[in-house]
Amino acid sequence: MSSLFERLGIQTYCFRVFQTQEELFDALKACGVRRMELWPGHYNPAERDDHRDFLLRCANEGILVSTFGVIGFSDEAVARKTFAFAQAAGFDTINVDFTVEQIPLVEELCEEYGKRVMVHNHGRKHRWGPITELQKLFQATSPNIGLCLDTAWMQDSGEDPVQVAKHFADRLYGVHIKDFIFDRAGKPEDVIVGSGNLDLPALMGFLHESDFAGTLTLEYEGDYSDPIPATRQCVEAVKAVCDRL
Repeated sequence: MSSLFERLGIQTYCFRVFQTQEELFDALKACGVRRMELWPGHYNPAERDDHRDFLLRCANEGILVSTFGVIGFSDEAVARKTFAFAQAAGFDTINVDFTVEQIPLVEELCEEYGKRVMVHNHGRKHRWGPITELQKLFQATSPNIGLCLDTAWMQDSGEDPVQVAKHFADRLYGVHIKDFIFDRAGKPEDVIVGSGNLDLPALMGFLHESDFAGTLTLEYEGDYSDPIPATRQCVEAVKAVCDRL
């Protein structure tokens, strides 16, 4: 089995119905995953100066924070607290939605803290949704800035996420494994990964063959009030593909 599956995490926004850390940790375990991309709604480092208690609780539960986000930087103070949390938690790359105007600050903080950031494409209407905008971003920035490829929202932008992963391979620092189907009006709906428009075997095959070393995160936003069954099915779908690699 590919080691990719061992690195699979879940974006905790999937479990936004759960308000306590205990419920969150139980949900991750119920899905068979011990890594998480931590959503600010579950833990916001901008509101704290000391993260030792939270990180100790994670360690005691056998849960690893693989990255944090998606976070916007409202000001430099928030940005610095986010980078400081990454330093305390020990992960290398932060999932950030920054503006063009904030690029100099982001570059400066990446150098200062020894971290990288990745932008999250969020569909055709988002500033980093079109691949043309991503190309311009990467041409104008250092390797401190890369991409968290959201496979479903790249579908919304009219692109094949597998081909986009290949195109931006040198700046591919994270992947959100997520799948959509679309109604006749183009409205997206979350589905079990690999059952919609995402070619899951092709995606995982490329990540395996290219020795992808970034963060790998499952995201399923459907079934808000009872997300565990479908999210667990998504985990099982990824595992089934990884077992064949």
